[in-house]
Amino acid sequence: MTHAADVKLECFFDCSSPWTYLGFHNLQPLAARLGVPVTWKPILVGGVFNKVNQSLYARRETLEPCKQAYMKKDLKDWAHASGLTINFPPKAGHPVNAVKCMRACIVAQDEGRLIPFATAVFETLWVDGLDLAQDEAVAGACRRAGLDPDDMLARIAAPELKQRLWDNTEELIARGGFGSPTIFVDDTDMYFGNDRLGLVEIAVRNRLGAPRAPT
Repeated sequence: MTHAADVKLECFFDCSSPWTYLGFHNLQPLAARLGVPVTWKPILVGGVFNKVNQSLYARRETLEPCKQAYMKKDLKDWAHASGLTINFPPKAGHPVNAVKCMRACIVAQDEGRLIPFATAVFETLWVDGLDLAQDEAVAGACRRAGLDPDDMLARIAAPELKQRLWDNTEELIARGGFGSPTIFVDDTDMYFGNDRLGLVEIAVRNRLGAPRAPT
């Protein structure tokens, strides 16, 4: 039987996505319930789109009003089911430039503070509606997560830090990913989106030889 510690569960994510806010939140209790740790990998989802998913931009511009209205309802329904608040579109507009915050996620990861910092970033955008491209938004998320804002803003300017974020992005592309959140079970079994977490749980349970969770 495969042990939980031997199952690899990775999540590539960008805080600029509302669906990723949901997936980031919902994956945590799922992984805890299964006893499987998550390896979080911050990325630049715009970099992914530019390389392998450019058609997304055209779809956004031509989305029918009825589909736009339903997407907002769908987000609210998922948020309610997840115990979250999502204000879409945010006051800062959408899409938003989250590059500074995603670099900061790598710094927070090094400090063992990724979960609280990324949570603060998600809430800064999707609850408070602030522009993640602004230094004050980054600083505010730092303060909420117990990190030093001045230290963070200095560290995210380092070329090697920028490269690490891009390396994560390139890794996702090389492994067949095309958006955020993308989850892998044992390296090659890929799932895209918050609404695929039920399938992620089944995949992990199959590897563990565990029965399916009751529905």
